[in-house]
Amino acid sequence: MKKLFITSFLITATFSSVFSQKIIQRDPVIEAMVSEINSDSLKSHIQKLVSFGTRSTLSSTDISNPKRGISAARAWVLSRFEAFAKQSDGRMTAKIDSWTQKADAKRVDVDVPMGNVIATLKGSDTTDDRIFLVSGHIDSRNSNVMNRTDEAPGANDDGSGTAAVIELARVMAKAKFPATVIFLVVSGEEQGLLGAEHFANQAFEEKTNIEAILNNDIMGSNNSNETNIIDNTRIRIFSEGLPFFEIEKKAPSIRSFGSENDGKARTLARYTKEIGERYVDNLEVVMIYRNDRFLRGGDHTPFVQKGFPAVRITEMNENYEHQHQDVRNEKGIKYGDVAEAMDFEYLRKNTAMNLATLSNLAKAPATVQNLTIDTKNLTNSTTLFWQTPKSGKVKGYYVLMRETHQPFWQKKIFTTKNGIVLPYSKDNYFFAVQSVNEDGNESLPVFPKVGM
Repeated sequence: MKKLFITSFLITATFSSVFSQKIIQRDPVIEAMVSEINSDSLKSHIQKLVSFGTRSTLSSTDISNPKRGISAARAWVLSRFEAFAKQSDGRMTAKIDSWTQKADAKRVDVDVPMGNVIATLKGSDTTDDRIFLVSGHIDSRNSNVMNRTDEAPGANDDGSGTAAVIELARVMAKAKFPATVIFLVVSGEEQGLLGAEHFANQAFEEKTNIEAILNNDIMGSNNSNETNIIDNTRIRIFSEGLPFFEIEKKAPSIRSFGSENDGKARTLARYTKEIGERYVDNLEVVMIYRNDRFLRGGDHTPFVQKGFPAVRITEMNENYEHQHQDVRNEKGIKYGDVAEAMDFEYLRKNTAMNLATLSNLAKAPATVQNLTIDTKNLTNSTTLFWQTPKSGKVKGYYVLMRETHQPFWQKKIFTTKNGIVLPYSKDNYFFAVQSVNEDGNESLPVFPKVGM
């Protein structure tokens, strides 16, 4: 008995030592919204999307038929956004941005009416022009991407991403954020990222201040074919390291500073991992150091190509028996992108991770301005200076640091001042600064420029 007591005491002491090292502080407002994300609600959204038979970009655009085809599906999503908007005290508006996609002799064989469904939750701070965007694509496909008539349920690809966007709009419509949040459901992904490109081009031309894009595509299945891995505790986030946009201009400074692993998308991915894991239990956000899956693409790419910080969120283990497949039974295997192959608790966690990240970003103050690192003299310390953000109420700032070979930030040092001297060499560490408000919501990190 005495031996058992001692063993128990040692185990308890060990666990106490391990778990006392990190204190997790959650904003109760965000925590409450996270708890509202509902797996049954997500399942209902997907079942409705599947009920349209096919959502191929080339499918029926007969708006008089409310039960089949992509136009009917878009109209239904718009109706959901409009219903949620009634709970927003006028802050949320919804629309379909329509255009005609010309035939291209590739994946669009005739001129096709197109539309992106957009819900905009306007920020409450009129001085804050920041926009945070979450997206999924509504179109589906089967084995032949040009097949516009046969069943293409698209439950997971990308019913899961679309359902996540709808659910986020449902929960977040009632909340008030200083910054603006856009819920975007695009068309034409399977025909060549057409809807995302349309939106990204508009945003670029209008100089829209989009500070983060979370693109969700194939995020609702917990198992893979071939390897037979089953795991609903991990989600991948893809991000580029080197910026695609104006890389020729940026390459000299990237090389000089050694910041190949710190592009805007990679910084957003790190932020998403930290905040997502803070609020969602039993979920690890796994960073993949690629813009997308091997030699494949998604709707975040047109944004990346225009210089916007954009990442792709995708399930850990894809199942290709349920992706880009005709619905059929063959040699005892049921093929097709059907709802029965999904894990709605997994989808709930992944949607909640999106909500936590978006809410923390939209509640946080703007990023610090004119952050510089002092290089006038050779020193073994590091001096940083910055100016107050242009919008948002600031409690103070986190100074982040990590060794150059480390993938994640190792230290967060809080200060209320607009500068700091650290006893760490700029040769051996990377540094960044976040603004933070009274509720503990942090902005995206900003990296210093060289001061004179």
